Amino acid sequence: MKNQKVEKFIDGYLKNFKSAKVDKWNYEDGCVLKGAQMMYQVTGEEKYKTFILEYLKKYINEDGTINYYNAEDYNIDNVSTGTVLFFAYDETGEEKYRNAIEHIMDQLRKQPRTQEGNFWHKNIYPNQVWLDGLYMGQVFYMMYESRFGGKEHYSDIIKQFKLVRRNMFNDEKQLYYHAYDESRQMYWADKTTGLSQNFWLRSMGWYLLALIECLDAIDQSVYEYYDDLKSLFKEALKGVLKYQDEKTHLFYQVIDRADVKENYLETSGSAMIAYAMLKACRMKAVLAEKYEDNAISIFEALADNKLEEVDGELKLGGICSVAGLGGKEKRDGSLKYYFSEPVVYDDHKGVGPFIMAYSEINRL
Repeated sequence: MKNQKVEKFIDGYLKNFKSAKVDKWNYEDGCVLKGAQMMYQVTGEEKYKTFILEYLKKYINEDGTINYYNAEDYNIDNVSTGTVLFFAYDETGEEKYRNAIEHIMDQLRKQPRTQEGNFWHKNIYPNQVWLDGLYMGQVFYMMYESRFGGKEHYSDIIKQFKLVRRNMFNDEKQLYYHAYDESRQMYWADKTTGLSQNFWLRSMGWYLLALIECLDAIDQSVYEYYDDLKSLFKEALKGVLKYQDEKTHLFYQVIDRADVKENYLETSGSAMIAYAMLKACRMKAVLAEKYEDNAISIFEALADNKLEEVDGELKLGGICSVAGLGGKEKRDGSLKYYFSEPVVYDDHKGVGPFIMAYSEINRL
């Protein structure tokens, strides 16, 4: 199901690619690398593989050390791009990629945890679990365990997902809060529950991606854990779909607050949901007859309405630039905060999932 407009956009974007953070190993670039990897896997076109390997040349040294990466930041975001190293290792057989995988796994082995057992989001955010972090850390962890770890720590991965379900899920709304502070010290955290105030779309997108990618990476013969992940995925997907905009098929920046005039239909989270649904249908984790047409309609709405011509160039718009909690910006997790962050074109966190979703459209 090729789309010429989308193909033209992807080609231009990769050709003129600029790193999200110059001289920093970062998860934002990793989103685009993953999209390119998936396009290579479905099309076999060498340009995608070349893009990935050329990118990694700047970062991965012959001994496997990684430039511009500091494990002792214990930043869970920095683990995520490591998933592309498995692809690079398989495609080239070069030991430097295998060694680089070990460097990142060493960070996870030492990553500080909450008292219950979840990875901290970052060293500078102690005791905090963010929904985004499940994608950033657990997918790499699951891939490593399946491939090199003897599946020994599957139970740890599943436990971390279940703790997030217990601590961060709202039964009434059927949605997950953006973050949780076990210490209940942060100004953005409820003093009783430790939870942030709102349901941010992209964090739910990251969470669905975390579940579907872990389902893809786990050895299915360990059926109890496979079923745990599948149940969590189906519940989370069903929950977020309750809030889908009927007219556009897209989703709001703050998922459940379509009533607030400042709210807007956001691209990156909508693309993540489309990708997760399409992949789940292909993997038979959900019924294709129930979900596939909806997922296609989300992607088509993005391609038709968010892929715009600006100054003669195709650009993907409607992407929330960034949203977090705490930090020097004093981000408080209020509605006002989520609507105050810039809405931009061509951000890696939107383009990557958009390409990932398109790779699944191609598989149809």
